[in-house]
Amino acid sequence: MYKLLPKIESKPEIDTLRSSDLDIPSEFVDEAIFAGGSFWDLEACLSGVDGVLRTATGYCGGCVVKPTQREVSMKITGHTEAVRVVYDSRIVSFRSLCDAFWGSHDPTNKEYLVIILIQPLIFIGPVYATQEFGIDTHLRSAIFCANEEQMKLTRESKVRQQMKLDRRIVTRILPRDSCFIFYLAETRHQKHYLQRDHTDLCESLALRSTQHFVDSHLACKLNGILGKCDRSAAAEDLKRVMGAHRLPEKTRLVLEQTVRELTSK
Repeated sequence: MYKLLPKIESKPEIDTLRSSDLDIPSEFVDEAIFAGGSFWDLEACLSGVDGVLRTATGYCGGCVVKPTQREVSMKITGHTEAVRVVYDSRIVSFRSLCDAFWGSHDPTNKEYLVIILIQPLIFIGPVYATQEFGIDTHLRSAIFCANEEQMKLTRESKVRQQMKLDRRIVTRILPRDSCFIFYLAETRHQKHYLQRDHTDLCESLALRSTQHFVDSHLACKLNGILGKCDRSAAAEDLKRVMGAHRLPEKTRLVLEQTVRELTSK
């Protein structure tokens, strides 16, 4: 896992790559939150969608403020692993993001429906999974909708997907309100595939904090590419990234080496 670098005072060369939506009119920058099993894989999948600007892993749906991964994985906070997606609505629609979401995991997995009775960390009385979204596991399937339009589109998308399947979809459609706040996951859980095997690439991009990983458009896209099972396709995508972005020389050299490694095995 990538070891964080010490902070520096001067701005790194690649600041312009950290956030890709600075020149996009705010009315076209939208946000969606999905939960579908492990947030490592879901983030990588959604990062690869054209029009996605930034992604972040985190926790949503629970009863504890700013939970840690340890608390969430102990299944005592009610949160599920989730991914926040910031996207350019001129390029990709919310409907298309839902389509990518359905394909990222098995939305008919009945393990998402297991019901047990627990006592939350903050005592609010016994909470039943059937009443509160499912407290039993930190890996669930859900779409957290920011408004009525997203709720409508999500329901329609779920119906379309259900018509293709033999088993019932168990994915929950929930309002994103004060009861379901998204909290960022720890740094080590952001951009998992980029951090796991490519520490030199992280260093070349000067990614030093949770916010750096969350804000970086380039890190978002690289994570989606490096999470692919098809090594040849990943190599071709990396070549396209090198052609589309103004990169520091060190980053370009690291990417060229990564392409060679992907194509030589």
